[in-house]
Amino acid sequence: MTRVFVLCEFSEGSTLAPLSGEMIGAARRIAGDGGVDAALVGSGVAGLAAQAAAYGADRVFVADNEVFADYQAEAFMPALAALVESADPDVILMGQTNAGRDLAPRLAFRLKTAAAMDVVEIKTDGGGVQFTRPFFGGAARADVAIKGRPAIATVRPKSQDEPEQDASRSAETITVDVSPDPATFKVRIIETTQVESEGVRLEDADVVISGGRGLGNSDGFRELEEIAKLLRGAVGASRAVCDMGWYPVANQVGLTGKVVSPTLYIAVGISGASQHMAGCAGSKNIVTINKDPDANIIAASRFAVVGDWKPIVEGFKKKVGELRSS
Repeated sequence: MTRVFVLCEFSEGSTLAPLSGEMIGAARRIAGDGGVDAALVGSGVAGLAAQAAAYGADRVFVADNEVFADYQAEAFMPALAALVESADPDVILMGQTNAGRDLAPRLAFRLKTAAAMDVVEIKTDGGGVQFTRPFFGGAARADVAIKGRPAIATVRPKSQDEPEQDASRSAETITVDVSPDPATFKVRIIETTQVESEGVRLEDADVVISGGRGLGNSDGFRELEEIAKLLRGAVGASRAVCDMGWYPVANQVGLTGKVVSPTLYIAVGISGASQHMAGCAGSKNIVTINKDPDANIIAASRFAVVGDWKPIVEGFKKKVGELRSS
């Protein structure tokens, strides 16, 4: 019997992020006869308990306070520690997100245990839990077991199957009163800038089409945006492109950008440096368009088209448009 604790994330306080459902589904699978606890830390998030229950949570721990409106480690850590103390879990799952990457090692240090980062597979092994994580830019994978309790892991988005929601399920809701004093924080948030974007978020997209220096200039991204719109996907970019100002840094895919795991990842004019592959290696299908037959990314691709990207992309866009209109 294993009790699994999931730190949920949400969008605008109105709905749980898809990653939260994926983690609760994974927790349900490995818990066996144990229990699954979901944790909500934020401002105005108590109403999300029903969604967590629908995904499969047995208990929902809530820390609802205005001080949690914006993520700050100094605010979230005492809240998370209090929730974990109340739940007493064997395993803690967080998302491989900005917050999860920050909180997991901090919590592991506080609890004198360890954290496995960027996990793509979770399975039970002889009564314990084993985590699989990629390394060497996704070229290899390591199986990790944590001796301490609780075992902590951050889970890569789209690496787990999201369960169907069952609205008839209910869960016990436990409110934990945690009120950190902002006056004691060493960091103060002065301003928050929201990046405006249309369509699906890059991290949530089932189709991602990314461009690199091989596009030649920023104009090529207009073509990619049109294709992404037809495919109901999102546009990404390599670090080199973002450094040159061709595309927003918020859309950077890679080790220092965002990690994506779509069903289809189309790389146009991207060589496939290890830093970029670390951000897209979890994709189920990689399709490459590159004029260099020896580009690193081709070896990791399911399909590759070698040649000038412009006529290839133009023909692809035309065909997708025809299929959409038929």
